[in-house]
Amino acid sequence: MRWDRPKLTQVVDVARGVQPADLCIRNCRIVNVLTGRVETRDLTIFQDLIVGWGDYRAKATWDAEGLYVCPGFVDGHIHLESSLLNPFHFSNAVAPWGTSAVIADPHEIANVLGLEGIRYVLRSSENQLVDIFFNLPSCVPASPLETSGAQLRATDLYSLIPHERILGLAEMMNFPGVLHHAEDVTDKLLLFQDRILDGHAPLLKDRELNGYLAAGIGSDHECTTREEAEEKLSKGMTIMIREGSQSKDLEALLPIVNDHTWPRCMFVSDDRHPDDLMENGHMNAIVNKAVRLGMDPVRALTLATWTPCRYFRLPRRGAIAPGYAADFSMSPSLHPWEPVHVFKRGMEVARRGKLLKKRTAEMAARAPGSPMRIGPLDLSLLKVPLQPGLLRTIGVREGTLLTEELLFTPTIDNGFVTADPARDILKLAVFNRYIPDRPPAVGFVTGIGLAEGAAATTIAHDSHNLIAVGASDEAILRTVDALRDTGGGMAIGNQNGPIAVLPLPIAGLMSSDPIERVVERLLLLKKLATAMGSPLKNVFMALSFLALPVIPQLKMTDLGLVDVSTFSIVPLFKSI
Repeated sequence: MRWDRPKLTQVVDVARGVQPADLCIRNCRIVNVLTGRVETRDLTIFQDLIVGWGDYRAKATWDAEGLYVCPGFVDGHIHLESSLLNPFHFSNAVAPWGTSAVIADPHEIANVLGLEGIRYVLRSSENQLVDIFFNLPSCVPASPLETSGAQLRATDLYSLIPHERILGLAEMMNFPGVLHHAEDVTDKLLLFQDRILDGHAPLLKDRELNGYLAAGIGSDHECTTREEAEEKLSKGMTIMIREGSQSKDLEALLPIVNDHTWPRCMFVSDDRHPDDLMENGHMNAIVNKAVRLGMDPVRALTLATWTPCRYFRLPRRGAIAPGYAADFSMSPSLHPWEPVHVFKRGMEVARRGKLLKKRTAEMAARAPGSPMRIGPLDLSLLKVPLQPGLLRTIGVREGTLLTEELLFTPTIDNGFVTADPARDILKLAVFNRYIPDRPPAVGFVTGIGLAEGAAATTIAHDSHNLIAVGASDEAILRTVDALRDTGGGMAIGNQNGPIAVLPLPIAGLMSSDPIERVVERLLLLKKLATAMGSPLKNVFMALSFLALPVIPQLKMTDLGLVDVSTFSIVPLFKSI
């Protein structure tokens, strides 16, 4: 937010009352995150700024009649791709909930398309209702244990640093690389040493944590227990308390927030699916849940406004105060926070959950395509010969990215291990979609619960190869074939009959459709998954994280079964 001389002098004169303001909103209950109090004031706006409180002359006035006013919400860590929406439709979807800014990590699209993907989201996020800042992805690929569509070194990221909406380096997942001086990791840390360095260090503690923090990394959004978060807080980290569509850590971490620690805590969503956004909201939903769990409402609002702006060095944002951006929402009550008016840059943009003006997408940011180099499909690709030992199986749990290593006696048919839906043991396959004719990696998973059929998606963190799970090999291949034909997305169906597909043509991750259309199709797929026996709220979200080899304990990539604790590929069978 830079001013020239004329604007600076105008702002000062309006704030002093020498010149009239543009708008004065009378009788507001202002949530003052700077004092922790609610104050009844008249709020005065000039152009895109708040200039003060009190009885100002203004060209227009209206009576808020006691509505509460809170600074615009800021999500300190989100992957836009998880919304399945392009930046234009994402912004339109979250603005009515009171969100004014997000700090996004384009890690997902970068792993598919490299610099082309990052440049696309930078172009397509310009001049939106929500200010979209970025931290550049630190791990493309995320690890040597999977194959991605691109490789970004420090020299590649260097060209993007001058962009005004790039704040720093996004979550450094490769903590072994930090601790053991991997050359490319060290290069990136040095390149961004004067900027924001975000962390990603699940379960890291003691001296290893000390080494990680000594590199200058300042935050973590992967804490899942109070003990873990308290150690990281005590050593200077800012804790991002995550409450997303898949990972829900708010209840476990709420006790870490007290009168001493709150300035180094913030709420983030990380991943928010479109149906969750449309039905429950965005940052407002996290704030409301925190208050339901016992947090003071003003403090909860502060952790979604002021504290992220301080950590990310975003001046003149995150508070209702003179000289700050006129980004705010208004609610009839402190709890729940239900925005009835949303202002952005001093203008009302949404009312009672609806945008006031229909907006059309700019065509300047042409959407990129989606790699899909999967070769001919044959049932032989999915066969798993029996070997000595017990079958290593990925154990899935609702509401967490953490998985378990479970051992089962395999079910055999003619010398090959098969899925056994009666025991909730399904076959899992990951197809490389960047290198032609690579055979899939095949394993097994429990906790998905499909009694029949199969589901597949090209959203498979972090490299976004095609991942499929099913009760039969035939069903798996049919869903894979459907996604290969559409260029990516989500699919579900049986070995006979139609396959339902949600196309995601932008890198196999995002749609160009508005949220209503995307949600309609997604709900159909989720309904089919439930009908096929899955107890999970979102099979596709759970499936998308089964290929993530940086979250313990057992995952599956295109290279095989990964034990995250040892950062290595392990055999499918384990001798006992």
